[in-house]
Amino acid sequence: MSHAVGGQVEEDRREPSGRGRAALAINWYPRQLPEGTTITPVTLVAADGDVSRGVLYEGSEPADTVVTLMHPRQDLHRAPQIPDLLEAGFAVWAHNNRDVNNDVRLVHERILLDVAAGMEWLRERAFERIVPLGISGGAALHAFYVEQALLDPDSRIDREPSGRPSALAEAEMPPPDALALLAPHPGQGRLLEKMIDPSVLDESDPLSLDRGLDPYDPSNGFGGPPEGSRYAPEFIAAYRAAQHGRVARIDARARDLIDRQRSGRKRWKQSEDTAGLRQSLGLPVLTTYRTDADLRCTDLSLEPTDRAYGSIISQRPNVSNYGVIGFGRLTTPEAWLSTWSGISSNAALTRCAEGVTVPTLVIEYTGDQAVFPSDVQALLAALPRAATHVRVRGTHFGAALEEGEEPAGQVAISHLVRWLGKEEG
Repeated sequence: MSHAVGGQVEEDRREPSGRGRAALAINWYPRQLPEGTTITPVTLVAADGDVSRGVLYEGSEPADTVVTLMHPRQDLHRAPQIPDLLEAGFAVWAHNNRDVNNDVRLVHERILLDVAAGMEWLRERAFERIVPLGISGGAALHAFYVEQALLDPDSRIDREPSGRPSALAEAEMPPPDALALLAPHPGQGRLLEKMIDPSVLDESDPLSLDRGLDPYDPSNGFGGPPEGSRYAPEFIAAYRAAQHGRVARIDARARDLIDRQRSGRKRWKQSEDTAGLRQSLGLPVLTTYRTDADLRCTDLSLEPTDRAYGSIISQRPNVSNYGVIGFGRLTTPEAWLSTWSGISSNAALTRCAEGVTVPTLVIEYTGDQAVFPSDVQALLAALPRAATHVRVRGTHFGAALEEGEEPAGQVAISHLVRWLGKEEG
């Protein structure tokens, strides 16, 4: 066990024997970790004092390049890309942020500090190149980090969308050497704005319904598989405007709740009023119903691709839209504004991409049910330097489109490996 300066890192290096051997025996997909892999679990303390945890995977031979992984919402310690990257001769840093698997309090500005802590630790290990691989929602997260890291500290975002001060100006934020984006959706908020059901009339009632905006009413153009839906241009325009309007109303509700909490805190500080104390602590959690309603998921004539009928949540979004599973379903007001609002979130991919000047690879899946051609084209147009753009037949999660095809995830990593070789040369 070793400790970094300031006690910011705890490191437990495991060789491929004993406990390490048990770790290597885990059934990885698509293959086992290569023989001789070393696993180093690490605990990091960010600039604001919060804690995150990562795992460094290294092959039997020293690597000059480390590929980093983080997703805002998912545990990537056993990401399926890791064995392929190790086999190609790279080290892999799989880093889980402070609020992994916890949408309720996920604030992007804070988890940038976790990314920064990982970058600092990797720089200290003297890797020649650090290359984040932003997968799905990890794309906007890493683009946001790169944008902020390349700015002078005084020019970084100083406040979260909630108004709370950020610690970005005080943090060491080493920029990476390149950036790879795989199945890059437009950011949690922009994604949700296209998926949220605008026919909800009452945010407290999951069954409230404006039938004129119901995406799953046949009279509005809905159709089940295999024929699918056909929505009229007038309906689509009204629907998109209403989606934006619903997000704006939730934003306003979130800001009202935050203002009420701050008012209670002020009362408590001024007079030690216990009612003010309760008000400052009792911040309600927002519940957002019906978030599986992107028209493009049932109307395949909208932005035609190789995708199948259905969303990344369900093959029958007209059913899952009313279920428990969905994006942004339970959040604090602060997390809603920072992560899930398509209006207020700073973590919109195209906004962040405008500040990304490092070499960039964009890998698009042709059968993606969450990333559409317009999203990719907007990303490519926003990047200030030309990116390498690759299209791979596959689904959002890297599966093959047809039986007998190589899994798209493995094809994507082979493109990444070749691109890294070219960038090095």
